Amino acid sequence: MNIEQTDDFQARVAKHAALADPARLRIVDLLTLGDLSPTELQSELGMPSNLLSHHLRTLEDAGLATRHRSEADRRRSYFRLAPGALDGLVPGHEHGARRILFVCTRNSARSQLAAALWQRASDIPASSAGTHPAPRIAQGAIDVARRHGLELAELAPRQLDREAAGEDLVVTVCDNAHEELPGLRGIHWSIPDPLRLNTQEAFEDAFIDISHRINDLAPRLHAA
Repeated sequence: MNIEQTDDFQARVAKHAALADPARLRIVDLLTLGDLSPTELQSELGMPSNLLSHHLRTLEDAGLATRHRSEADRRRSYFRLAPGALDGLVPGHEHGARRILFVCTRNSARSQLAAALWQRASDIPASSAGTHPAPRIAQGAIDVARRHGLELAELAPRQLDREAAGEDLVVTVCDNAHEELPGLRGIHWSIPDPLRLNTQEAFEDAFIDISHRINDLAPRLHAA
């Protein structure tokens, strides 16, 4: 596996290393609320000034904090979070995508729900398909979508070979489809098949799982 060595990646590494120390993490917690002087930080943290100075320099070097002089007393300084200090700290890699294609075996539940949820979360187009499409969308999927303000009733399952385009970012949402497509470059979400139990609760659990995953992924993608 090649480890990314871009400047942005190395900056993230430096930030994570700086935040791995409990004292520095606490300082950043405090700075999210407002600017503080070294004296105020020392009082809050109860640590020697030389140790505090070391932690503050480390935060500055990592691009997490900046120092500026007081307009009132020029001998006094304040620390604040650097602009964008916490951007990019959630693990993950930003991708460009022209379209998202959600795939499961039957294209009757999970992939249809994923495409519908994606269209509510992102401007990047989305579609869905199945490796072995069912004749129709599962009623449980239609019902859970409707309970959450989405409409699937007019859609029909589609064949993957006919729906896929070369520039799609493919997201498989079932293990069967993922394992049926070895070597496929894309993303896999191992989401249990609600049709196995075919209960309202099973479809609700699948909907919530997919929704959480989409809300995590959508901010990391940009239109290509």
